[in-house]
Amino acid sequence: MRDRNTNGSGEPARSVGAPLDLNLLRTFLTVHRTGSFTAAARLLGLSQPTVTTQIRSLERQLGHELFERQARGVTPAPHADELAARIVRPLDELAAVAGPADGADDAPAEPVHLAGPAELLSRCVLPGLSPLVDAGVRLRITPGLTEPLLEDLRAGRHDLVIATFRPRGRALTALPLTDEEFVLVTSPTQADRLASSDQTERLTSPTQARRLTSPARLQAALHAVPLVAYAEDLPIVRRYWRHVFGGRLVRQPEVTMPDLNAVKAAVVGGTGFTVLPRYLCAAELASGSLVLLHDPEDPPINTSFLVQRPGTSGNPHVAVVRDHLLAAARDW
Repeated sequence: MRDRNTNGSGEPARSVGAPLDLNLLRTFLTVHRTGSFTAAARLLGLSQPTVTTQIRSLERQLGHELFERQARGVTPAPHADELAARIVRPLDELAAVAGPADGADDAPAEPVHLAGPAELLSRCVLPGLSPLVDAGVRLRITPGLTEPLLEDLRAGRHDLVIATFRPRGRALTALPLTDEEFVLVTSPTQADRLASSDQTERLTSPTQARRLTSPARLQAALHAVPLVAYAEDLPIVRRYWRHVFGGRLVRQPEVTMPDLNAVKAAVVGGTGFTVLPRYLCAAELASGSLVLLHDPEDPPINTSFLVQRPGTSGNPHVAVVRDHLLAAARDW
């Protein structure tokens, strides 16, 4: 979109003090929040060409460009950020005062659409949902990988996403949710084999590892043990190796499964070793069905984020779910 500083007669496109159309501002704020004309159209119940026309009309009134088109969505120009900061609070307050349309004051709130990693949802989120459901909150939960889930969030398909990394850009709001520690684990059978082959010191507690005497010897010994991983490119295992051992892991996994619960099950059953989030295998470590192979002073940590579109949602239960998750995550 080009700057349109004048109208057809060569005069300024908008006279000083002329009021801006609230509908145009509402459309602008939705585009700014979602980072997409298409996503904004879906949320507003408009066609994408209508949203485009409204934004161009607002740009003509203001006399400058608001968004730059990118391969995926749009990026706000500095003028857009300034305008959004000025109007977000009054427009959200006006929407709250106006309330639901079509006389639906007594209608139940829409379901809250929550998405995130399957393992974190099943292990941490789902067991603690009863207070929300008892309070009348309805939930629609979707597991998946962070990148496509964030795209769906921008498009208005989700209300909240638990992301394994902080999203880039200004179109989404992210709050730190929880830190997950990664641990190197195997079954007691495999640990005993490693111990007997290297005369490792055996520890009496089942929650501790049969540890080799040095990280270098541990790495060398593990080359003879099958590796079970989430994916062929070993994203979690490679991160552990780089952070803890200070080097690159060069090998192929013997077993892959894009489900960390399945990876855990394979290792518990005696199939090799892997790296898992501690929250996912805490019970197995406590029972002794898994053992630590290494216990570094500085284990790798990954922060998960609770992500939503900026501003106040029209569904009051979104804030209820957000606040519940932020509080519950302290005990995960």
